[in-house]
Amino acid sequence: MTTAFCQRLIPRLFNAVCFGLVLMQTVTPVQSEEPVRLRILSWNIHHGEGVDGKLDLDRIAAVIRSVSPDLVALQEVEVGSKRTGQVDQPAELARMTGLKSVFQKNIDFQGGGYGNAVLSRFPVRSTESLRLPNHDGGEQRGALCVNLELPGRTAPLLLICTHLDHRPNDSERRASADAIEHHIAGVSDTLMLLAGDLNAVPESPVLDMFRQYWSITNSQPLPTIPVEKPTRQIDFVLTRPANRWRVLETRVLDESVASDHRAIFAELETP
Repeated sequence: MTTAFCQRLIPRLFNAVCFGLVLMQTVTPVQSEEPVRLRILSWNIHHGEGVDGKLDLDRIAAVIRSVSPDLVALQEVEVGSKRTGQVDQPAELARMTGLKSVFQKNIDFQGGGYGNAVLSRFPVRSTESLRLPNHDGGEQRGALCVNLELPGRTAPLLLICTHLDHRPNDSERRASADAIEHHIAGVSDTLMLLAGDLNAVPESPVLDMFRQYWSITNSQPLPTIPVEKPTRQIDFVLTRPANRWRVLETRVLDESVASDHRAIFAELETP
């Protein structure tokens, strides 16, 4: 092989290798985000008082720990009230479960506050307390909106924990469903969960309103009250948008003493 030939060949080989490297970089697929599994529990804890009349947060915490949840949406939670011994219930439950806590006070009660709470295994980015419509002097209700960091994801997860009006007339519940939708209308592409005591059954107009934008994790009713022998489901976990969630399991916990509601649990995946 002559020197002149080598001088002509080497630049060509160099250019070919460079072109190949550029081509490889061009066609290499972008790595998609890994699916994230979430375990979420929603429970109206009746300020920690069971149907046996005992105030027992240890019992509440034991039920929560039994399903190892990543997220817990709690209703009827108290901070600093006289009847619960001035205990900060969300903070205490967080300590006993190894989770972080966020509290929303909806009303003043016996020297403290009464409302909703979220326990989370994930870091909390921000929180917002939404005051819901109040009709005819009923109990003030609210929706606790918590933005959470998911592992391996840049976009947050929005969890909404709420407890709607209990009275027979559903006008306030329907107004609350409207208020929640209006509040989040600008973030429709965000991963969202809504969990809580909606005080409405699956076939109600209130749940029909939610179904316009949300998916209920259970396709068949899962009764949560009365706690001893449940016949009606009023506690739910909902997801949104539908195409970004896969439901692996939804069930009601077999615990009938710690509160006057049974807890509902769902395991989900973001595919």
